[in-house]
Amino acid sequence: MTTEELDLANKAGVPARTDEGPVQYVNELTTLNLGPTHPATHGIFQNILQMDGEKIVSGEQTIGYIHRAFEKIAERRPFYQITTLTDRMNYCSSPINNMGWHMTVEKLLGIEVPKRAQYIRVIMMELARIADHLVCNGILGVDTGALTGFVYLFEEREKIYEIYEEMCGARLTTNMGRIGGMERDLSAEAIRKIKKFLAEFPKVLREFESLLNRNRIFMDRIVGVGGISAERALSYGFTGPNLRAAGVDYDVRVMNPYSSYEDFEFDIPVGQSGDTFDRYMVRNEEIWQSLRIIEQAINNLPEGSHFADAPQYYLPPKQEVYKNMEALIYHFKIVMGEIDAPVGEVYHAVEGGNGELGFYLISDGGRAPYRLHFRRPCFIYYQAYPEMCKGATLSDAIVIMSSMNVIAGELDA
Repeated sequence: MTTEELDLANKAGVPARTDEGPVQYVNELTTLNLGPTHPATHGIFQNILQMDGEKIVSGEQTIGYIHRAFEKIAERRPFYQITTLTDRMNYCSSPINNMGWHMTVEKLLGIEVPKRAQYIRVIMMELARIADHLVCNGILGVDTGALTGFVYLFEEREKIYEIYEEMCGARLTTNMGRIGGMERDLSAEAIRKIKKFLAEFPKVLREFESLLNRNRIFMDRIVGVGGISAERALSYGFTGPNLRAAGVDYDVRVMNPYSSYEDFEFDIPVGQSGDTFDRYMVRNEEIWQSLRIIEQAINNLPEGSHFADAPQYYLPPKQEVYKNMEALIYHFKIVMGEIDAPVGEVYHAVEGGNGELGFYLISDGGRAPYRLHFRRPCFIYYQAYPEMCKGATLSDAIVIMSSMNVIAGELDA
């Protein structure tokens, strides 16, 4: 057998006998497409993996399958119409996206939102954070073979959506709030539902913890899997639960408080190894901390208006539009996008469900942003996915992705 024939046989992974001695084998790497339509990837994105049997040798991400050019679309829309675009990024916690955008525009316009509106925003954002973490941890359980906890948690997520409905009439893509405050105050029914949720949900969360936290099968699947050091996480630009799981206690709500977060007492959970188990535990503890914040906010809800005195930017009440000419004029100009914004350049960030969600806005004095950039935490930390999967098995790759909470709509906006 010639050298060329031997090379071909080895690359094909078949035995080849040489004149010098016994059969020789050479392992061949397999290229595997994980996605873009595989249900286990939790979104329309692809990973091209080089596999040595079940072991991942290397990987490369491919995104762009659902890119919707939100930033360029936003540059052709009036400021208030951009809220619906933010909904469709991390759709597991839409209200946080909405509030973050509104606060960015308010910073540009110099609008001071009343304390009551700030507290209402905090309540809605923390409910959204709980819903986001319920999705992540519940599906992580499913990916390791435990469906029961997922079913328990989604029943509670439904109750959060009912509170959303009471606030704005929507559930998933909420379009909640307005530039200058909230479109409506907390109703008595909304307050009742929030307090009922605070009273009943802890029992369910403890049941979920009893199902998974010390479950030997679950722990064997996630402890020590997909770890990342604090130094590597910071170098990639990690924020949110994925960074805190690596041991860095960075939280935008504490480091750069907004919407009166400085008024509330809560802890920042941190992990040590940055592995899948730590990411799961950090999110689980953050749910408890969000419950603390909501309870403080609802019990100390300030009196006053739920919107700022900014008639040129905030839609007037409908009753006023029907009988007041000035309100009708403002309503028409706001809806038609005929009010110019001041010239300016601002950046505002909030602590999203996945990390620091930021909005970089440049205004040239027109009726729409001159330039707008969304800092999507998913897009940043997903770059580390191949490194975190290297040396792991294919089944590990799925749980690593689940624990990172990669949302395709945010990754590929």
